[in-house]
Amino acid sequence: MTFLVPAEVETERLLMRQWRASDLDGYAAAYADETHAKFIGGPCSRHMAWRRMATVIGHWHLRGYGFWAVEEKASGRFVGSIGLWYPEEWPELEVGYWLAPDMVGRGYATEAARKSRDLAYEHLGINTLISCIDHDNHASRAVVARLGAVYERDHELLHFGKVQIYRHPSPEALKKNTSA
Repeated sequence: MTFLVPAEVETERLLMRQWRASDLDGYAAAYADETHAKFIGGPCSRHMAWRRMATVIGHWHLRGYGFWAVEEKASGRFVGSIGLWYPEEWPELEVGYWLAPDMVGRGYATEAARKSRDLAYEHLGINTLISCIDHDNHASRAVVARLGAVYERDHELLHFGKVQIYRHPSPEALKKNTSA
């Protein structure tokens, strides 16, 4: 399978790579945490987490891009799942992200989401992206604000209910304002 974006990329502190069976432990732990999982599709069993992870892997093969498994370069620890998402019935191509509960607050989501956005613009030839965020997810709204995305509208999202759609700056806008 030839992917449309690189299968493995690095940022200053992170390795964004393809999935391994060993990622299931970290993936399932995030979905077992009720407080955390409510923003990423809801808590679920390890078995269902495996199925969700398989869906993420399948997205790469159907679309040519997807969510990377993200690990901390310094320690090799699983950080979360960050990347590009556009399943059937999704409103548009999304930059999405979630972190393992113990990895929140380190700037990793912003770092990897910025890299994901840049790769989408560079390799997919598009000029706009969105992020879909639960109204109560203040940390996620702070990430998109750091990336320069602005609230656009509410949207009813299949299996997630009402979310807020944030529009990311275009590649042209990013060239004018290099801080996002």
